[in-house]
Amino acid sequence: MAKRSLALTRRSFLTGSGIAGALALSACSSEGAGDDGAAASGSGVDPSRRVTIAMSTTNEPDAGFDPCVAWGCGEHVHEPLIQSTLIHTTEDMGFECDLATSYECSDDKLTWTFKLRDDAKFSDGEPVRASDAAFTLNTIRGSKNAQADLSMVDDTSAPDDATLVVKLSKPYNALLYTLAVVGIVPEHAYGPDYGKKPIGSGRYVLTQWDRGQQVILDANPSYYGEEPQIKRVVVVFMEEDAALAAAKSGQVDMAYTSATLADQQVGGYTLESYDTVDSRGVQLPVVPAGAEREDGPNTYPAGNDVTCNLEVRQAVNLAVDRQAIIDDVLGGHGSVAYSIGDGLPWASTDMRCDYAPDRARALLEDAGWELGDDGVYARDGLACAFDLYYAAGDSVRQAMAHALADQLGQVGIRVTPQGGSWDDLYPHEFSDPIMWGWGSNSPSDVYELNSSKGTMNYACYENAQVDAYLDEALATDTVEDSWPLWRKAEWDGQTGVAPQGDATWLWLANVSHLYWKREGLKVARQKLQPHGHGWSILNNVDRWSWE
Repeated sequence: MAKRSLALTRRSFLTGSGIAGALALSACSSEGAGDDGAAASGSGVDPSRRVTIAMSTTNEPDAGFDPCVAWGCGEHVHEPLIQSTLIHTTEDMGFECDLATSYECSDDKLTWTFKLRDDAKFSDGEPVRASDAAFTLNTIRGSKNAQADLSMVDDTSAPDDATLVVKLSKPYNALLYTLAVVGIVPEHAYGPDYGKKPIGSGRYVLTQWDRGQQVILDANPSYYGEEPQIKRVVVVFMEEDAALAAAKSGQVDMAYTSATLADQQVGGYTLESYDTVDSRGVQLPVVPAGAEREDGPNTYPAGNDVTCNLEVRQAVNLAVDRQAIIDDVLGGHGSVAYSIGDGLPWASTDMRCDYAPDRARALLEDAGWELGDDGVYARDGLACAFDLYYAAGDSVRQAMAHALADQLGQVGIRVTPQGGSWDDLYPHEFSDPIMWGWGSNSPSDVYELNSSKGTMNYACYENAQVDAYLDEALATDTVEDSWPLWRKAEWDGQTGVAPQGDATWLWLANVSHLYWKREGLKVARQKLQPHGHGWSILNNVDRWSWE
């Protein structure tokens, strides 16, 4: 999660090498596939058909615009814009076709067959064939650097130009959510430098990329779908203070910001808040210390002698005033989180947990914990205390960690916040609570965090009934049929990961994504935005307009 910083700072902005210089670069040479200087500088593009947005430096893709690595389908998922996808997700998390015209699954749930449209072309004029889709998925499967999870795919093939066949090793209907963000690349034009000069069949083409500065996307003239209303999209990568200065000087149409800067006044702009499933939560290891778990090539200590106690995990959930943290840390720019994916159709309302500090104390005392003179509960010489790790470079997570420590301290649970780099934090992922950020438009998160076989099961949780619900959910005839099963895995009335059950996580807040928006710009209605404050805002930029 650490990223090199080629950022524009407030100082560089004010000394003339900030956004004005970045935008001027659009007439210069770049890594992207450019056209002549006049076109690149924006002349000839109607001002009412273009938009400039400031994003965080963390949104610049390290490997370029390559879906076979991380573009669109990495840690921060979003529609890839430059490339087409087989399908899209709708606002209610259903699906609609894009490159695909239809799709179906075999009775044994192990073979998915997609029929592709015949009028799609790549930006170099070559037709899009099913073999390109098979090549894309097989490349991801065979790559150690790919971030899209296709581990359940055994083989992908194209028996003809219009048919794609995907064979699975196990039923996994959540694959559709992954395919909704995996851009299809051309087999004939894919190579090591593809990320710098991508060829795609999406709504936009990459006109220019100046590393550490900006990206220019222009409407794809050969796009098979509805013509984009916004013809040019310029993304400049900036630190928060520089983005604010860019908005104050009127040089961008939208600029991301955080709750710590949201009280500023920016003439000609409104502060827009977008709902998210960008959740902040803390895992609570359920096994005692002394175990080990593997994460890829690494083996880390696992288990925690305090959080392994059910009454402690349940008390932690009851002792937290989530709304107070949102008000105090986020300035009200967020919503209470009770699960991974609140507001999505597979999230259970049974995950709700009200603020009840007296019940938290009673749980501990009924289990034999005694309050000491230092104000901390203890039992058999073990203090009810643990470390809480957070990414030191994230001021919001730091503030949340300290606010959580203060609140739990009031009920006799001592929490010691520990800041560090992600390299420092990862060795603690199975043994100590960490302030995480999660959230995507897919129920696969529910599986990965809670299944005994989940790749993100940092709580070291194993429950045979929960595993059965999760596996059954992945094998239903339709994704809509799976939603009640995802909810049962969280709580079925007797067991599950909910706070009244095994309480494997403490969920705190869904962080709103905040932007300064120029008056007159009409941003199309947004889906719940996933983790990552950036590219997902542009999912439907082709439908934006100016008043």
